Amino acid sequence: MQGDLITNVLIETATIPGEVAPQMNEPAVRQVILRLLPPQRDPNEPRADLRVQVLQPDGTVVADTDVLYGKVDREALPPPQTGDSREAENEPKERDAASSWRITPWRATTSDEEARRRALLGEITAGQRLNDRGERVVAVTIPLRRVQAVIGMVVLESADAERILANERRTMTPIVLAAFAVIGLSSILLALVIAQPLRRLAQAADRLRLTGATRLHLPDIRKHKDEIGDLANALEAMTNALADRIDANERFAADVSHEIKNPLASIRSALDTARAIKDPAQQARLLGIAATDVNRLDRLVTDISRASRIETETARGDLDPVNLGKLLSDLAQSYAAAPGEAQGARVSLDHPIPMDAIVRGQEGPLGQVFRNLIDNARSFSPPAGMVTVSLNVMRVRDGGVARASVSDEGPGIPPDNLETIFDRFYTDRPKGAAFGGNSGLGLSIARQIVTAHGGRIWAENRDGGGARLVVELPLNRPGRARPEVNAA
Repeated sequence: MQGDLITNVLIETATIPGEVAPQMNEPAVRQVILRLLPPQRDPNEPRADLRVQVLQPDGTVVADTDVLYGKVDREALPPPQTGDSREAENEPKERDAASSWRITPWRATTSDEEARRRALLGEITAGQRLNDRGERVVAVTIPLRRVQAVIGMVVLESADAERILANERRTMTPIVLAAFAVIGLSSILLALVIAQPLRRLAQAADRLRLTGATRLHLPDIRKHKDEIGDLANALEAMTNALADRIDANERFAADVSHEIKNPLASIRSALDTARAIKDPAQQARLLGIAATDVNRLDRLVTDISRASRIETETARGDLDPVNLGKLLSDLAQSYAAAPGEAQGARVSLDHPIPMDAIVRGQEGPLGQVFRNLIDNARSFSPPAGMVTVSLNVMRVRDGGVARASVSDEGPGIPPDNLETIFDRFYTDRPKGAAFGGNSGLGLSIARQIVTAHGGRIWAENRDGGGARLVVELPLNRPGRARPEVNAA
């Protein structure tokens, strides 16, 4: 920008028309240079070491600020030299300059002759070199052109590049230190807020694995209102769900062991007694008891296997839209068409059954739920009684539910047992029912399946007598994920 200003002023005020081409007015050139770049008045005033030269096309110097200002380079004389130090005279003068701090090495990019030649062609050139004192000099050569004729050139040289770079380095030093401080503080903050809680989570997980514990407790990390707190809550919920499942399996195994021991003890007692007595009639009666217990044991093992299989299918199977109205209609027709069922309670539908009750689940396990409920209702109903199956769609705030019920005409359920009947191996059969004909797992399996589908099941007594088992399932909503199930 400074070079453009000087050349524009020189072209306008320091040129004269010639016979062939315009020429420079040398006195005017020197006056313009002195006006634009007055000499330094205060020797102590800091000033950029700028040198301006105006040259003729042949290289003749018209004006030079060093000459105009009478500038004299001063250098301190070396101390008197002894014989041992005279060899130092042959050392290069650029030693001090070479030992100065530079970011990268460099070399002269453009010679003076090349710069003048390109200036005569109307090009602006820039280059750098080392002066006699080993200082870096940046030079810019600008053609002095009037109309189309190049009547000279202006050369600007600055030897304060090293000073400017040093000042820039000094200016950048606080910024770099501040950046390092910010990075250090950020690292400490990240270590305290992220790395340390994650390390504690990993250590807690290792302790859980090595000690055999089943539950993870991280109350202080769960208080974090960020992703780390969410992760701690998720890990704790996951371990609690696994612990609940383990506890449920242990209780189930204990219940199974207890229920199997009863028929086995009865079989052993009947066989030992049969061997001890000689009466054929008594032996036949005891063998009949043993056969009944064997059937009871076979039914118990079958129901246990079915319960385990249904649990696996429900946990791993895919959820698909299921038309609950069609499912109940097909079940009612299958009971009506089954041979030999005339002596039992009949199954009827409470018409009309809505066909828009679409739930998301697995058709097989849901069918098992209502078969268990219908079989349970028929076992409590008199032989000429009626089991009624009904279905209603209820719209609620979160989309709606399908409520299906199975009602019988039996004696009803004692109020204290409305919840107990869903426990594993609980049986309370009516008088006259065959002993050992039920394993007590039917309603427990039904609750397990309904809960896995995000629904609920409960029992209630009818006003006119009998009991009613109600199943409530959420209607299908596109994109609904599998509900979370508490294994307890």
